[in-house]
Amino acid sequence: MSPEEWTYLVVLLISIPIGFVFKKAGPGLKRWGAAAVGLGLTLFTCGPHTLHSLITILGTWALIQAQPCSCHALALAWTFSYLLFFRALSLLGLPTPTPFTNAVQLLLTLKVGLPPPDLHLAQRKEMASGFSKGPSLGLLPDVPSLMETLSYSYCYVGIMTGPFFRYRTYLDWLEQPFPGAVPSLRPLLRRAWPAPLFGLLFLLSSHLFPLEAVREDAFYARPLPARLFYMVPVFFAFRMRFYVAWIAAECGCIAAGFGAYPVAAKARAGGGPTLQCPPPSSPEKAASLEYDYETIRNIDCYGTDFCVRVRDGMRYWNMTVQWWLAQYVYKSAPARSYVLRSAWTMLLSAYWHGLHPGYYLSFLTIPLCLAAEGRLESALRGRLSARGQKAWDWAHWFLKMRAYDYMCMGFVLLSLGDTLRYWASIYFCIHVLAVAGLGLGLALGGGSPSRRKTAPQAASLAPEKLREE
Repeated sequence: MSPEEWTYLVVLLISIPIGFVFKKAGPGLKRWGAAAVGLGLTLFTCGPHTLHSLITILGTWALIQAQPCSCHALALAWTFSYLLFFRALSLLGLPTPTPFTNAVQLLLTLKVGLPPPDLHLAQRKEMASGFSKGPSLGLLPDVPSLMETLSYSYCYVGIMTGPFFRYRTYLDWLEQPFPGAVPSLRPLLRRAWPAPLFGLLFLLSSHLFPLEAVREDAFYARPLPARLFYMVPVFFAFRMRFYVAWIAAECGCIAAGFGAYPVAAKARAGGGPTLQCPPPSSPEKAASLEYDYETIRNIDCYGTDFCVRVRDGMRYWNMTVQWWLAQYVYKSAPARSYVLRSAWTMLLSAYWHGLHPGYYLSFLTIPLCLAAEGRLESALRGRLSARGQKAWDWAHWFLKMRAYDYMCMGFVLLSLGDTLRYWASIYFCIHVLAVAGLGLGLALGGGSPSRRKTAPQAASLAPEKLREE
């Protein structure tokens, strides 16, 4: 592990006992204490580069005050434009930010990029109806002040690794009635138990199959099967690394009771409750409720590894950020086609991650895979018997995993030359298979994928997972 990875791990582990301290605190201590811890961690890891996050927050707040009716689009344009400047600092001859500064800036771009559109939606609804019918689900009671925006932005919860959470979720945590009745320890232990195993698997796989080997000339003297196989353990190590990080981040939230809602609220990752639940009126009623932490759930390890489709795989990975992309990018894409909307979403996702060509090569391969699997499934799967569909699902799962193995290489190699060199050494196999599958699906009359049922993170269908008969 690199020094940066050790720092991330220490920050994540420290957040767990800190969470237990803040869980039963009052709203004031929660707000300012959590912000002080987050700002302290930012200053410690980012140093003077903390100024970038402060400029982003102040710029967003100024836009909200100046143009409250159009701040939704302006704030998004401001934060994403500043992200471009932030990424180009080295090209401008300015000091290059630390990796921790980049992590803070990534999450901050989502948190302050779209602050109060919900508020203005509520205002428009009230103006249209002529009267208020009480608080609406997920809407803000007021425009956040500068200090409230700063406290939300620097809250230590997920400040470097996620999960992303809305300002409404943050307010619900501050105003949580009877926080002592919200379970933390048992949900934390249930969530944390696989993390040590994933950590050991990461250390073992990254040691046996180092990524740097792919950049060496000697690697390309290996036979084709060896080169083809190598992307499998690289993606495996990649998954294990993020499984550990995101599980630890979720545990930090659970320890603080952050993102806890009654099960009856049917909360979604990133978005929060989808049904209104009246707050409990006494500690006894609060203790009698069943809670979950779906709002801050950022990874479904089983779903990621064993879902059948490429589009399902996106739902279970970085779930809170995928919710943000679906709500604010996919739904506003300048196209009606599911595949084109997905391409637009993947383009913005690549830009959010960085300027390295490998991000764009990888993310923009996803729409091709989506188009191919949608056409083939529409043309062929329905014609098969139950046993044939089971075999289809196993084959589909295998190809889905190989597609993500393939795309992961661009994500980790980063450079145009390294990515294309590796893909060329295995004859661009996934691109070739996807194009062939798309052509076959079109020839057999397969329809285009349904926009409603296959939108990234927007589907409500149960995932189709591989199970033994």
